[in-house]
Amino acid sequence: MFEGLKARLEKLLAEHTPPGDPRARAAELHAALLETKVAVGTLRDALVQTEQALAVEQQLLADAERRGRLAAQIPDPETVQVAEQFAARHRERTAMLEKKRLAQQEEVALAERDLAQLGSEYRAARQGTESARTPAQEAAWRDLESAGGARPETDVEGELLKSQLQRQQLDKAVDAQLEHLKRKLGKDGT
Repeated sequence: MFEGLKARLEKLLAEHTPPGDPRARAAELHAALLETKVAVGTLRDALVQTEQALAVEQQLLADAERRGRLAAQIPDPETVQVAEQFAARHRERTAMLEKKRLAQQEEVALAERDLAQLGSEYRAARQGTESARTPAQEAAWRDLESAGGARPETDVEGELLKSQLQRQQLDKAVDAQLEHLKRKLGKDGT
């Protein structure tokens, strides 16, 4: 299951990532990272289910062997034979589930290593791309500018207006504090 996912992700990254677009590569790696996390979780869940099935099967084997011993104490060869057949089936199933558990444990370990590697690749791809805008974002800003809007980093009027508003708010706060002090001193002085 995991190998097919990994091959699909590598193909997706190779086909949809332009060679010079680090943001697109980071986005593809992020999508692959999320999908891999889900796959690792699914593999872990399957391992837990196998371990639970193994525990149940081991208990059934112990019960079958105990019943075989009890049947041997009474002279009933038919019951002993049936108990041996059940014990043999449970022994085979237990052995198969133990092999399955070992294979799943190895698969989970491999998937976790791949997840760690993909995570480090994603972090490396993301460095230096956090502040850059995508081509779609740049196109949107150009559209806004052509409609009369301004980018925050180039909006001088907006910055001046914001500064004036902050100054007015500060003046109001100072006036309010001054009024408060005048009232306080006026009350204390009488």
